[in-house]
Amino acid sequence: MRAAILGFACGAAVLQIQAALPTPSTIAACAAIAVLLCFLRGVARLAMAGALAGFCWAALAAHLALAPTLAKADEGRDITLVGIVDSLPYRFSDGVRFNFKVERVLGEPVAVPPRVSLAWYAGYTAQAIGDVQPGERWQLVVRLQRPHGNANPHGFDYEAWLLEQGVRATGYVRPEGGSNRRLDGFVFSLSNVVEHCRATLRERILRALPDKEYGGVIVALVVGDQRSIGQADWDVFNRTGIGHLISISGLHITMVAGMFASLASALWRHSFFTRAQLPLLLPAPKVAALTGATVALLYVLLAGFGVPAQRTLYMLTVVAAALWFGRLTQVSHVLCVALGVVVVLDPWAIAAPGFWLSFGAVAAILFATSGRTVVRRSRWRGMLLVGAHTQYVVTLALVPLTMLLFAQVSIISPLANALAIPVVSFVVTPLALAGSMLPAPVSTLLLNVAHYAVQALAWVLAWCSGLRFAVWSAPAPEPWLFVFAVTGTLWMLAPRGWPLRWTGLAAWLPLLTAQPTSPASGEVNVTAFDVGQGMALLIETGTHRLLYDTGPAYTPESNGANRVILPYLKARGIGFLDGVVVSHSDIDHAGGGRTLLGALRVGWVSSSLWPDHPIVKAAPRHIRCSGGQQWMWDGVRFEMLHPAVESYADTSLKPNARGCVLRITAGAHSILLAADIEAAQEAKLVAGSAQLLRAEVLLAPHHGSGTSSTPAFLAAVQPRLVLFQVGYRNRYHHPKTEVVERYEKLGVDRLRTDESGAITLDSASGFAPVEYRIAHARYWYGK
Repeated sequence: MRAAILGFACGAAVLQIQAALPTPSTIAACAAIAVLLCFLRGVARLAMAGALAGFCWAALAAHLALAPTLAKADEGRDITLVGIVDSLPYRFSDGVRFNFKVERVLGEPVAVPPRVSLAWYAGYTAQAIGDVQPGERWQLVVRLQRPHGNANPHGFDYEAWLLEQGVRATGYVRPEGGSNRRLDGFVFSLSNVVEHCRATLRERILRALPDKEYGGVIVALVVGDQRSIGQADWDVFNRTGIGHLISISGLHITMVAGMFASLASALWRHSFFTRAQLPLLLPAPKVAALTGATVALLYVLLAGFGVPAQRTLYMLTVVAAALWFGRLTQVSHVLCVALGVVVVLDPWAIAAPGFWLSFGAVAAILFATSGRTVVRRSRWRGMLLVGAHTQYVVTLALVPLTMLLFAQVSIISPLANALAIPVVSFVVTPLALAGSMLPAPVSTLLLNVAHYAVQALAWVLAWCSGLRFAVWSAPAPEPWLFVFAVTGTLWMLAPRGWPLRWTGLAAWLPLLTAQPTSPASGEVNVTAFDVGQGMALLIETGTHRLLYDTGPAYTPESNGANRVILPYLKARGIGFLDGVVVSHSDIDHAGGGRTLLGALRVGWVSSSLWPDHPIVKAAPRHIRCSGGQQWMWDGVRFEMLHPAVESYADTSLKPNARGCVLRITAGAHSILLAADIEAAQEAKLVAGSAQLLRAEVLLAPHHGSGTSSTPAFLAAVQPRLVLFQVGYRNRYHHPKTEVVERYEKLGVDRLRTDESGAITLDSASGFAPVEYRIAHARYWYGK
């Protein structure tokens, strides 16, 4: 059974890296082979049968999930929907976001997927935002679009996440006066009841902790909603390696289930202090098992059914069933059954980091403890030693995995967890749960005590996070390097008596000491990120790196830097940029600047910003960009062509007119980065330095707006390839149709980041473009 389940999980994992789904006939053939293999003996054949079955199951689930779709012709249309709010709404400064279960479409018939994600923005309408609550039926006028997210190496795959949630369109509520209204206060269903309870508990906590810094942490521990925790706090939690505790984790579920099981067992054995003789009707262990499994289910429902919570629930359920039916089972069987159930219910879970961290930690504990000789010690000393050994095992075992997933490992994690686990698990979580359930003023008192405990813990963790040696970073390893490191880890965790266990550390050396890749001397690599409607490009030479623009700001806490650029740099093992060019002050170019400078070491910043701009103030060294500046890095020439020095004296100019235009030349190959200059600036460049404009690759001026890419300018540049860094269905309609046609008539190849994802260019290959959505194709892209 274990071999078949492991094979099933591997088959589902293989499906998730396919560029296209198999046809129904291929699925049927694989299923038939799997059935035939089941009649043959041998572990390998059973594992192969499981792999084929897992592949078929995941493919079938994917076909069904992708079937509901919004037609491209219906994107951006006003559509009136009637449906039910079926998720916990997330309220942010500009509005509220929630999932909407569509019941019917009013007016002209439109095929709308059964579940969509909606945002209701305050700034988009003069009327108040609707006080949407889970389970309510609403009539809403919305505009929808097909699932689309930024596609970048080492970035978050928003489209895959939407697919896993069953969301097949996203959009926003339109300001249509009385057309947007609540129809029913509550529509009964099990899922609506669960979400309503979660919302009620969250509101109770937030009312008891108004404007408290760590109120979001208390909410996360009670109902699993982590969206109110700030990015700065997550940085501290992740650097100290305790991020797994800031949620309803398996440890918390097991603790609460065990507590209620023990209480139920004690009360049942004493027949609730009556003369009923209840143990004669049903043994107390069975009552305890049933109670523990039921409490675990309720707690997991409150948690939002995350993968770690699911794993714990299924394991506890299997153990409870074994106790109930009197059948003892091995821990490995329990883990495999939990694995199989998770993958059957959610084939996409296998692509989530939490899946691997959760099952990897339990598997490591199982490997390092099962069948080992236990030395009897005093109760408390024994518990401390077991806890310390478990933390040691998990810390070692997850090093290769965390390096693969996050390109870093927390050195301070063992000490931070030694402090955080007892505080969060035995102080904060019980107080938070009791405080969210009990009536006021007791609830307020308990929740505030829990908050003070989190505040004190966060203060210590912030100090630990600030230590220079808190985190070890290196490039995300190649598959072979990861396997080699895992082999060394298993060697270290082998039983006592295994020869030279410490030599397993040698397998970590290539993993931890790897260096970022870089082009050869005289060559240049350019990565144009998919940041939506904005600009951000990384330019790399042999020993230097330059970032051109920092992407847009999406929300007050989210921008192109922390959502796209920094994750990419971290995964590459890049912790220092020699220079950053911020072309001008528009938010789609400078939106991530302050975040980037606060998170990464930078040599200098060149920009056209005024001295009082926050980016200029935060820069370690600021240089005002101007035409005529040039420098050489590793045989690659950098030339600033615009703006003219005298333009800074003209305060009437728009920021676009002073965009920093940079030309990069590596041998016979050049790329021109033209910022947001428009026709007037293009004419000045053609008149003043037309010979310097020639370039094979052109970053389209102003994202391809109708005020740029003039015929004279294009005649001077003579590009072979033009890049449009634009957002999907952006409100500016960039690039303009007439501009695209202008490039087409000149025979220029055209690539758009909203269609291609991140685009990589390498001068060694003659700037042949590599499109991320093609090189890393997945079956859900564009669906």
